[in-house]
Amino acid sequence: MYCANSARYSEMKYNRVGKSGLKLPAVSLGLWHNFGGINNISNMKAMVTGAFDLGITHFDLANNYGPPPGSAEENFGKILSEELCSYRDEIIISSKAGYTMWDGPYGDFGSRKYIIASLDQSLKRMGLEYVDIFYHHRPDPETPIEESMLALDATVRQGKALYVGLSNYNREQTKAAYNILKELKTPFIIHQDRYSILDRWIEDDGLKDYAYEIGVGIIAFSPLAQGMLTDRYLNGIPDDSRVARGISNHMQKEKLTDRQIAMITKLNNLAQNRGQTLAEMSLAWILKDQKVASVLVGASKVSQIEDNVKCINKLDFSEDEIKAIDKIVYEGKDK
Repeated sequence: MYCANSARYSEMKYNRVGKSGLKLPAVSLGLWHNFGGINNISNMKAMVTGAFDLGITHFDLANNYGPPPGSAEENFGKILSEELCSYRDEIIISSKAGYTMWDGPYGDFGSRKYIIASLDQSLKRMGLEYVDIFYHHRPDPETPIEESMLALDATVRQGKALYVGLSNYNREQTKAAYNILKELKTPFIIHQDRYSILDRWIEDDGLKDYAYEIGVGIIAFSPLAQGMLTDRYLNGIPDDSRVARGISNHMQKEKLTDRQIAMITKLNNLAQNRGQTLAEMSLAWILKDQKVASVLVGASKVSQIEDNVKCINKLDFSEDEIKAIDKIVYEGKDK
């Protein structure tokens, strides 16, 4: 049986999630990739326990993570029961519902039937009585938002979730959802969004500032832009990368133009001047203010998690560094 590192809480930074009482580690582990039925369970165990030894207490899943869909939750459930069961109260586990999970008209999006049934299935797969955070994974254009929010509220009242969150909702959609959840007194505390130095849509949309205004914390996914904000692509596309294998949904070979590579190189040079890797600087950039509680990192091996956690050693940026990063990014974007 796994025995956790007794010093696991000595280095990690924990941030309050919005105005709630919950705190998350500055770096959380996402199980979007490399935890499916096609992956090695021993490596998964090593990553989860290795992350926990580093003070990472938050593990983020969704009903459709795999492949196949559902397998990441099944594998995490095995790891939890075999290695981490005695640490359950030290761990934050999140899941989501919103994408296709089964055939027929009730297998995706935002109906009450789908959301509650999906969470029931997730709990069975993980062997849990409740999740700490349950998200609606994406807005449903055909279901009244009141129905989706009432379903989230029901999961809390049924004791199946402690807190609820939203993911992939824009500012206006979030505002509508917030007004409903506030009236219901549902503990809506967190918003999960794609956010990185290269992808700032939550700033452009006004969502980042709005979430801060209403006291909802943000957790960022794809903080390294699917590996683009690392040194991995500085010398071409590695044969074993997700881009080369055609399994990256957000970054294709055609996006890695000479101009983009030049931009990444300049950012890498700036990171080196700060005494950080490009990945460390990119994660630190997201965490530089109080509006983002945590960054979700993915990994294929323990050493990647260990490297990413180093970002918390230097979260401060000078005004000149911020301006330099902005200049590199905006000048480096292809027109």
